[in-house]
Amino acid sequence: MATYAIGDIQGCLEPLQRLLLKIHFRSDRDKLWLAGDMVSRGPDSLGTLRFLYQHRSQITAVLGNHDLHLLALAKGIRPLTERDCDLAPVLRAKDADQLLDWLQSLPLIVHKCGFTMVHAGIPPIWSLHKALKLAREVHLALIEPNRAKAFLRAMYGNEPRCWHDQLMGLERLRTIANYFTRMRFCTAAGTLDLVTKQGPLAAHREYKPWYSHSNRKTKDEKIIFGHWAALEGQANTRNIYALDTGCVWGAYLTAMRLEDETFFCADCSE
Repeated sequence: MATYAIGDIQGCLEPLQRLLLKIHFRSDRDKLWLAGDMVSRGPDSLGTLRFLYQHRSQITAVLGNHDLHLLALAKGIRPLTERDCDLAPVLRAKDADQLLDWLQSLPLIVHKCGFTMVHAGIPPIWSLHKALKLAREVHLALIEPNRAKAFLRAMYGNEPRCWHDQLMGLERLRTIANYFTRMRFCTAAGTLDLVTKQGPLAAHREYKPWYSHSNRKTKDEKIIFGHWAALEGQANTRNIYALDTGCVWGAYLTAMRLEDETFFCADCSE
């Protein structure tokens, strides 16, 4: 049995299937870890969700910002725009409720087998214990029907830009979700820059990639993440595994075998 962690699929079903063939994935024994953003922007979000749902017993996944946006669209919180046209088939599908219920049940962070997986990252100010505890607050809000819609409506926005323990209510949940699903650059104190999306060379003033702060409390944890295609899979930091290699932009879809940390890639330009 082998376990493979895979970066942002974003509706690119054919590259995913090519990658699974390349790693000789055996659905009766192997496991897949997915680092979020399974849908959006790619050519087949519906087919991707159906494929993942079919293999859900073999899958461990976390939610990304695009996955959360799909859930908000499904709840009627945001109107479907031209930018979301690739998600329309999901919303119209006869099995949409089944697929979206599964998506909504997923956590923001997973910790097992000696690895931690999250979509965007963990801010330097949080220990793993605290990150797991705070992620659960958002997860509970998502799986409780009377709270999910309120959270999804309130999750849009960049404020507050910095965590403090006194945050309450929907502001608290939005801030937690922003760290886990949208973060790239932040300060050592955890203040977010949610505007800059380029690679590490775009660091400015006291803002650095979240994983590069010397006082980061999770330095001894092995962290798998996606979200940041501009890294091109190169975080160059011990225990940090960047798996978004820009498949939806025509680059590669990347998998890492957890047992020996071997990487595999499928070309997405074909």
